[in-house]
Amino acid sequence: MSWPTKLREHGEDPDPRFSFANERTFLAWIRTALALLAAGIGLEAFAPPLAVPGLRQVLAGLMVLAGVATSALAFRRWLRAEEAIRERRPLPTPRIAPWLSYGVATAALAIFILLVIANPH
Repeated sequence: MSWPTKLREHGEDPDPRFSFANERTFLAWIRTALALLAAGIGLEAFAPPLAVPGLRQVLAGLMVLAGVATSALAFRRWLRAEEAIRERRPLPTPRIAPWLSYGVATAALAIFILLVIANPH
């Protein structure tokens, strides 16, 4: 059985505005994933060498992996929200949001500090 058929077996068709809002949220997660991928690629391609050899590649790889994880989890998030809407349950909380938020902040701070150390003037 396909996932759309399985989804429609439960609950009732919601007001289309709710499904469209859920879709816009899904697309926002996909945009975030693309931004993380671009940040990782940009860091590797354009950033100067950092104070610690190889660290730029590690940070770039982590940004790309965060983009991959965000993209992979975006559909699951959309599906859980759509099921909740159809069954008139409270919307699930986005489990990846704190990890993504703190992870990006930590990576950005690390990159900033390492760039300042590498280029003190």
